[in-house]
Amino acid sequence: MLTLTSYGAAREVTGSRHLLDYQGRRILLDCGLHQGRDQAKRLKRDSFGFRPAQLDAVVLSHAHLDHSGALPRLIKRGFRGPIYCTGATLNLLAVMLKDACDLYLRELERDNKVRQRKGQRTQPPLYGMEEVLAVLEACKVLPFNQWQALLPGVELRLLDAGHILGAAMVQLHFDTPEGPYRLLYSGDLGNSDSPLMRDPAPPPEVDLVLMESTYGNRNHRSYQDTLTELSEVLAQAQGGVVLVPAFAVGRTQELLFQLGVMYHQGLLDGWHVVLDSPMAIEVTRIYDQWLELLDPEDLAQLSAQQSPTLEDFLPCLHLTPETEASMGLNRVNLGLIVVAGAGMCNGGRILHHFKHRIWNDKTQILFTGFQAQGTLGRQLVEGAKTIRLFGNSYAVRAQIHTLGGFSAHADQRQLLQWLASVPGQPQVKLVHGEWQAQQALQSCIEQQLGLSVDIPEAEQTQTLVGTVAGCAHL
Repeated sequence: MLTLTSYGAAREVTGSRHLLDYQGRRILLDCGLHQGRDQAKRLKRDSFGFRPAQLDAVVLSHAHLDHSGALPRLIKRGFRGPIYCTGATLNLLAVMLKDACDLYLRELERDNKVRQRKGQRTQPPLYGMEEVLAVLEACKVLPFNQWQALLPGVELRLLDAGHILGAAMVQLHFDTPEGPYRLLYSGDLGNSDSPLMRDPAPPPEVDLVLMESTYGNRNHRSYQDTLTELSEVLAQAQGGVVLVPAFAVGRTQELLFQLGVMYHQGLLDGWHVVLDSPMAIEVTRIYDQWLELLDPEDLAQLSAQQSPTLEDFLPCLHLTPETEASMGLNRVNLGLIVVAGAGMCNGGRILHHFKHRIWNDKTQILFTGFQAQGTLGRQLVEGAKTIRLFGNSYAVRAQIHTLGGFSAHADQRQLLQWLASVPGQPQVKLVHGEWQAQQALQSCIEQQLGLSVDIPEAEQTQTLVGTVAGCAHL
């Protein structure tokens, strides 16, 4: 028997965890965090719903924390099997998990100080750097397009998803007593209009597609319109300050590349770009180590400017890994574009920049990525008039802009095109999307492609192959 249970990213976007049980052997597809504010409190409330010690293997689609961030806690709770991922994902994972652990431990320390002042018992950490290092040691690198025996009767192959560096679709082949069964987990599918990443690889013929649906109910603005709007925001800023919350992995590198293109077109005269994120700085250098995975046409633009790295491609770029240099930016009020994390504003240096500038109507805040429910970024794009930062309330007078075309996720049109290219008539299960987006995409798939579509509920176990109550499934 083969069953599927989604313990995360079921009718929601974050926390991807999809458990496959094949004849008593268990494979977990991704192990992500449920993202939002107050990470220490979220982790305390978050239970896996399964026993980590009983897992046989984990397959990781990519390094974003909503897909990987719970791996250290999985180790802490007893998982001792292999974690399969691409080499680039492993490099990124080392940076992201260490940073997330450091952030979590700092938040926990602050929470425990509050508890002590109230006379309450302090909470021990749910995991630490020891578990992060154990995750990295458990990782087994698998290149794209290479089959790997995963378990007896189960084979694995990773395909380029075009989302961020190293991001993969997961193809699984099961030799079941009822016959072969083929499953494709999309992971996060890339936006084929965005720069740097290659387009998602052509999908193989399978029986089931477990498919993301982040933008299942909308289409992005054209990329050219997005670049035009970016130029308009810079013009509106009148040489002032533009704050850009950006994911350290993927979005930051895309922004640096596009700003580099604008620089060489003479469109950034008088502007200084500051990358104010130690993690994003480190990640950008990892991108430079894996240039062969990037889009050849975009690499040609770097070569044309004799720029061996993304950093070299943008001459007006400044890096501020040190805290003192970051704080010094508060004294600059002209010609400043600050790119900082976190992308959903649930932590990182962007919060300190908000503290100093969000109440100023001359500040421009530019969102370039999806903002999950429960995050500060979501509050801002939905028009919040006040926000709370560091225990205080701040008026939101800054101008808020959203550039949808910068998304690293496929939009509805691209999702439909990708699914239409899957040979045969696969069954489809939608994950990694909010309910309204999934309903819209389900309707489009059924009407336009004539495929059977299901939207699993959280912790709902579904039989893919086998017999339940006398009914055969295949």
